[in-house]
Amino acid sequence: MRRFSFSLLGVIAVAVILFGINMIADPFLANARLDLTQDHIYTLSPGTKQLLSQLKDPITLRLFYSRDIGARIPSYGAYADRVRQMLQEYARLSHGKIRLEFYNPEPFSDVEDRALAAGLQGVPIDQAGEQVYFGLVGTNLLDDTRIIPFFQAEREPFLEYDLSRVVYELSNPKRPVVGLMTSLPLQGEPRMMMMRGEGGRPWISTILLRQSFTVRTVPLDTWMIDPDIQVLLVVQPQHLPDHTLYAIDQFVMRGGRLMVMVDPYNTTQSSLPGPNGMPQLDVSSDLHKLFDAWGIVYDPNQVVGDLNGAWEVRSNPTDRVSVVEYVPWFNIRNGINRSDPATGDLAQVTVADPGFIEKNPKSDIVFTPLLQSSPQSGLISVEKLRISPDPAQILAGFKIDGHSRVIAARIHGVLKSAFSGPPQVATATGKEDPASKPPANLPPYRSHTEGAANLVVVADADILADRFWVHVDNFFGQEQATPFSGNGAFVANLIGSLAGGDILLGLRGRGVTTHPFTLVDEMQRKAELRFRQTEQALQTHLEEIEKKLSQLRQGSSGSGAGTAVLTPEQQAAIDAAEKDILQTRRQLRDVEFQLKHDIDALDFKLRLLDIVAVPAALTVLAIILGVLRSRRRAYAHAGPGQNLPKSETR
Repeated sequence: MRRFSFSLLGVIAVAVILFGINMIADPFLANARLDLTQDHIYTLSPGTKQLLSQLKDPITLRLFYSRDIGARIPSYGAYADRVRQMLQEYARLSHGKIRLEFYNPEPFSDVEDRALAAGLQGVPIDQAGEQVYFGLVGTNLLDDTRIIPFFQAEREPFLEYDLSRVVYELSNPKRPVVGLMTSLPLQGEPRMMMMRGEGGRPWISTILLRQSFTVRTVPLDTWMIDPDIQVLLVVQPQHLPDHTLYAIDQFVMRGGRLMVMVDPYNTTQSSLPGPNGMPQLDVSSDLHKLFDAWGIVYDPNQVVGDLNGAWEVRSNPTDRVSVVEYVPWFNIRNGINRSDPATGDLAQVTVADPGFIEKNPKSDIVFTPLLQSSPQSGLISVEKLRISPDPAQILAGFKIDGHSRVIAARIHGVLKSAFSGPPQVATATGKEDPASKPPANLPPYRSHTEGAANLVVVADADILADRFWVHVDNFFGQEQATPFSGNGAFVANLIGSLAGGDILLGLRGRGVTTHPFTLVDEMQRKAELRFRQTEQALQTHLEEIEKKLSQLRQGSSGSGAGTAVLTPEQQAAIDAAEKDILQTRRQLRDVEFQLKHDIDALDFKLRLLDIVAVPAALTVLAIILGVLRSRRRAYAHAGPGQNLPKSETR
């Protein structure tokens, strides 16, 4: 009875202790999180946490998710759970500034009408055309709206970036200001409107930038960059004076974001007439003074050629072949950085006569490639491209060196100024030009950046040219642009990421919630390959038999009768063909059976491991621990002398 009372009191004491721990821990550990996933997909980055903690005005996020899509496609159900959990984490960290609303847009409902009115994308899920939705609508107090039309599965690694960008743009509704400094007619030239090509109208890439940003023109001889400009886009900078280089340098030193596009040979500029009406020969650009100080290596005398993705162009009329691969113009597919949100979902970027950039080994900057050539690339001297380049001769003299070269990269780190102070501008007589004196409101000189600078360097300015990424057609007086490459999105996305500051720049691709069975997928691919090969062999065999039978029938019908009479040889051929068909179909069934058998066998082994082997191992371990514990107890009750030999206890 006493033992029972002690046991009962022990149970009550344990219950009281556990209850007390829960009461004490609830206010202190309610917001504690432990993310044990491989890629920490449920842990928000410091930039997102900073963004949420600095919110001043309320933001409403409405998630429209059709439950049917999760019921029919389980992977989307898991993705939706992750989106919902991440939104709840956003709301928790915002201290009430983010309000969440969840909707299930059923067919022909008011909720579906709201989803359509907001601009969300409906996707048919069956042959009947039933639409499902999986998108986000964000609004602020000014009724500004930002949407994610549909959470695509391919975009899941950038989920945090997309959500943070919506919140950032709603909390900063003013459109970012982008300064444009260029030697190219990106915004068009009225005097050339009667001429065809990019020289007359604005380039499509510039029109695309205007849709999301306020674009301001920055003169090529400026002393300073307007403080209102958040991102400076410098394209094809040619022979800039020192005070303009100083303006760019100090803009970066003060924390401004810079995207510079240089080019060893700008194809577009070479096709535009110069001041004398003749084609331009000086079409290269460089910022060597700034690059040298910032730890960037760039050679304006070399062009990168790539056999992988090279464009096919017309050859000379005297050549035997009509088209030839022009290696200085090529499409980049595998060389796109898939972990950067600005480039992660781009299928292709086209470059023309690009250069390459490298990190100076002595520099401490972080150099992150965005675009790279393939190992089938090599270098071509700019001199070979200046006057009427022959594609066949360039291909014949092209040498693959097996090295991939960086064409575009992000630069991050503390930078030193390329100047020791404002430059002195002098005339040809050696005296200072009063008209070129620094303005009175010139900001104080800075020798280095306060924190880490962020800039993007691209060794090709032809990326912006229409001919290399978009088809422009005239449809009843209206121009319609159809992109065939991602050049426009490449530039716009990078400008957008720079305009978002450190908060968005710090976000990178994360993991996904679903992890496929790679072994099963590999087995399926191999079996599918065997099946398709057998199927193709069957189809080829059938075509040969049909052709042979057709010839036999033509021979028999040509013997004079109006109807075809099958000879014993023809009948024997048909019988043999039927046997071949049956045998081949049997082989196909065997391949399908083997495919299912291998997968079923693997599935059985996995189930056996989960259901039987793991519990059995735990049971054996528990038995072993129990036996060891019982032996210890027996030893403790018996006393140390009981285990000794009799001769030693006497």
